[in-house]
Amino acid sequence: MPTQAQTTGTMRTNLDHLKNHIEYPATREALIAACNGMSDVPEADKVWFERTIPQGTYRTPEDVLKALLAKI
Repeated sequence: MPTQAQTTGTMRTNLDHLKNHIEYPATREALIAACNGMSDVPEADKVWFERTIPQGTYRTPEDVLKALLAKI
């Protein structure tokens, strides 16, 4: 089981990708493709993201986070 530090590090990496490595506006498909192309994102996170992110076009990283938070 991952430690809190590992989980925090993974979350920080994933949020950094959303904020700094994706060009917005971005469709669901573009977000999934970008996520799948990031070698430092754990496979389980990629699968969860693809299953969770709703259809749509996202104008900002905050829009992505709001959509994900609404699903959990």
